[in-house]
Amino acid sequence: QVQLVESGGGLVQPGGSLRLSCKASGMSSSMDTMGWYRQAPGQQRGLVATISSSSINYADSGKGRFTISRDNANNAVYLQMNSLKPEDTAVYYCNLKTWAYGTQYWGKGTLVTVSS
Repeated sequence: QVQLVESGGGLVQPGGSLRLSCKASGMSSSMDTMGWYRQAPGQQRGLVATISSSSINYADSGKGRFTISRDNANNAVYLQMNSLKPEDTAVYYCNLKTWAYGTQYWGKGTLVTVSS
């Protein structure tokens, strides 16, 4: 079992920045893929970015503005978000997909609100 706990959400003005953090505990591995997804009100949950041992993937909406990184020693993944827009407002969820079986785990989410 893996537990994921997100932090770092909040209210920010358009053009501002936020850094989200996610800490994994339990049976996680540096070979697992970790990532961020988001869900805005009335919309389906969608990809923001993922990072594995060999690649990084971004949704088009975040390219050039968002940066995903991970700290394997601390079982953590981060999402640096710059130049935030009101349309980035959503609950952001941390995700881990195990390399062995593809089992997916989710955090409870952290709310990001971009508003003036």
